[in-house]
Amino acid sequence: MPMSTGFDHVATLTTDMDRTVRFYEEAFDGKVRGEVLRSENHPWMKIVDIGGGAALNIFEVPAEEIIGERRRQGRRGAVDHFAFSVDSRATLDTMRERLAAAGAQEVGDVQQLGPTLSVFFRDPDGMELEVCCRAD
Repeated sequence: MPMSTGFDHVATLTTDMDRTVRFYEEAFDGKVRGEVLRSENHPWMKIVDIGGGAALNIFEVPAEEIIGERRRQGRRGAVDHFAFSVDSRATLDTMRERLAAAGAQEVGDVQQLGPTLSVFFRDPDGMELEVCCRAD
C-alpha cells in the first residue's frame, strides 16, 4: 500500500491573480481558503480549495519568471499538466460547459484514454489542464 494518501495541492503560477482565481471559482466552484501576502521572499499566493481534499496554490509572478512553452508538450517545464477528477461522464459533460463559460481556452471534446474519459483545456494563463473520470 502506498504511503501517500494522495495530492494535497498543486502549485501554479499566474500573471493575474484575480483572473485566475475567478476562473477556478466559476469553473470548479473553487473556494479561497487562504492567502499569503507578497513579501521580500515570497510572491502573493492564494490557496484555492478545489474539492476532494486538494488545493491549488496560485502564485502571482511577473511573466518573465514563468519558464517553458505552454503550448508544447515536453517543453512546459517540470510539470507538463495536471488533471482534475470528477465522479462521472455526466459531471464531465457539465464541466465542459462550465469551463467554456468561465473563459477556458481550447476546451476539447470528451475522449477516451485507456480506462479514463478526459477533456483537455487551457486555463486563462494558457496552461494545459485536464478534467477526467473513469470510463466504466
